[in-house]
Amino acid sequence: MTYETTQPERSAIDAASGITALDFGTNWCGYCRAGEPLIEQALQDYPQAKHIKVEDGPGRPLGRSFRIKLWPTVVVMKDGVEVARVTRPVDADEVRQALSKAGNP
Repeated sequence: MTYETTQPERSAIDAASGITALDFGTNWCGYCRAGEPLIEQALQDYPQAKHIKVEDGPGRPLGRSFRIKLWPTVVVMKDGVEVARVTRPVDADEVRQALSKAGNP
């Protein structure tokens, strides 16, 4: 799954219901490539979560609205409110713990 260059509006993210995992990064980022299987593995336990891979970079408004500094950063939202975030996960459990703050699998 690649990072999408088209981005949802922040208002759409804020209005989303349920669990959303915003995954900020780029397709060429080594940290993002290393983190991808960990993020995917954790998300398997949360099939109800929407996983949105957002390409980030200078001038990208959605990433700036979340003050993203390093990639990958996964922002976990529950009904449009940020409940957790993980930056550069080193194992799937880090991501699972963040997702658990939004609800049980």
